[in-house]
Amino acid sequence: MIAEFNGFEINPINEGDAWKICDFVITNADRLKRYFPKTLEQNLNPTLSQIYVEKRVKEFRNKEMFVFTLKQIETRKLVGLIIIKELDWTIKQGEFAYAIDYNCNGKGVMTKAIEKLSTYAFETLGLERLQIIVHKDNLPSVKVALNNSFEWQNTLKNGFTPIGEQPLDMELYESYKT
Repeated sequence: MIAEFNGFEINPINEGDAWKICDFVITNADRLKRYFPKTLEQNLNPTLSQIYVEKRVKEFRNKEMFVFTLKQIETRKLVGLIIIKELDWTIKQGEFAYAIDYNCNGKGVMTKAIEKLSTYAFETLGLERLQIIVHKDNLPSVKVALNNSFEWQNTLKNGFTPIGEQPLDMELYESYKT
């Protein structure tokens, strides 16, 4: 376990998570389809989720990408995924991506999870710069960044293109190891 807080725990993805990830993705498909289309596509059924998990566990071991699960301790229900991706070990930088179950939205759960994982990324992984890239209209995600002292850096013109949409300008927030 990486961290525990307010009845939740954060763990590295593991082989036994496939069913729970599939469940989470299907339950939250409407929330994930715009900004997490690949994760959604890769977890539409338990077989696909098992392949996804096996790949992510290997990437975690190889320090290529870090996927963490956020679960309610009491029920063991998976309520979120947090990913540290776009790793550049030369400059010790990584980017957070995260999604939370609709039942936990707006309750500060992801804010606390990012706080815990920022500490882990700086102290355990040895990263020195963390990024969060969000669309300005995704106010809950902007709030997660700001509540964790990530500072706005600039607007990334055409930074992300959702499936079937025009490119979107995205906002870059960063936090540095102190």
